Amino acid sequence: MADHTDQADELGTQLARLFRLVDRLQSQHQAAHPDAVDRAAYLLLVHLVKDGPRRPGALAEAVHSDPSTVSRQLAHLVRLGYVARTPDPDDGRASLIAATEEGARVFEENRRARTERIATMLADWPAEERATLTRLLGRFTTSMEDYWTGR
Repeated sequence: MADHTDQADELGTQLARLFRLVDRLQSQHQAAHPDAVDRAAYLLLVHLVKDGPRRPGALAEAVHSDPSTVSRQLAHLVRLGYVARTPDPDDGRASLIAATEEGARVFEENRRARTERIATMLADWPAEERATLTRLLGRFTTSMEDYWTGR
């Protein structure tokens, strides 16, 4: 059991290191680009581009966030022209949020840039190690989601 907890401790250390680095890089990017979308709002855009229009409450549920927080983030994305509100055809009192063409373009541009950065960072890794990292990180992320959602 000690080996298991030692490995978990080392993994926790490496994850904390990774999260700190990502936070620092995000802060630097935000400082250099004041109009940039923060990570939480960008996550909403990702869901809307990939999954299509949703009600704000369903979007908040999908990202495990408070509806009032999501509402503020959506207002920012609307001001930027990345998402638009339309009446829900099933219930005229409700609205649907959808990514605009500009929002989809920004998503694709960010995805392409992210992919290029990662490809550059891993360029000297053997293909098998890149595949193993991808597989294990996906498995870990699924386990983490399952743990936090009680599945």
